[in-house]
Amino acid sequence: MNPSMKLALLVVIAFELSFTTIVSLNVALIILAIAYLLAHHVRLRTLAWLLVVPLLPAIGLWSTQYINGTGNRTLMAWVLFTRIYAFVFTGATFTLTTDILQLADSLEQNWHLPAKFAYGVLAAYNLVPRIKHEVQIIRTAGLMRGQNLSFWSPQLYFKAILVSINWSQNLAEAMQSHGFVEDAARTHYRKVPLTTIDWAIVIGGIILLQVGVFVIPWR
Repeated sequence: MNPSMKLALLVVIAFELSFTTIVSLNVALIILAIAYLLAHHVRLRTLAWLLVVPLLPAIGLWSTQYINGTGNRTLMAWVLFTRIYAFVFTGATFTLTTDILQLADSLEQNWHLPAKFAYGVLAAYNLVPRIKHEVQIIRTAGLMRGQNLSFWSPQLYFKAILVSINWSQNLAEAMQSHGFVEDAARTHYRKVPLTTIDWAIVIGGIILLQVGVFVIPWR
């Protein structure tokens, strides 16, 4: 499926989930999301982490609403509990099955996102491993001078920011040397098609969501 269309569909789903109080709809979306992840061969260990990590905030929301809420406290407690998992698993269908490079290409080609923004986000994403490595180097250098730069140390992040600024300048010069010109017409080596099937999936998914929200009498 086209990455940007998948993102658009998930944004619509997340928006509607924020305003619905249907526990069964949340559970149905969780089941569909798990089935989608299994179909894309996501590891069971990853699915287990998706179940365990949100458990504490989900229990916190459930208990807060059940103890201090008003109206139908039991219903709203379970709505909030299942909504967290619905957000987590539907979001995972995007983050665990979508290539960031294809997403950037799709946003530029299909939705006409400015090329400088798309390539800038992509460059920042690809620099994350180098930034992690550089932070480790800065911490090691600090230890050699008798300075323990902890996770909360402002000096650690200040030095990392200086390194990132230097990298950003080098990256800008590299893009210009390879012929990148802002607002100029570009050809694409990697083309991301936007097909009728993509539109059908998005429109069909939105229609099915409206049926689940307004037609099916489940709670």
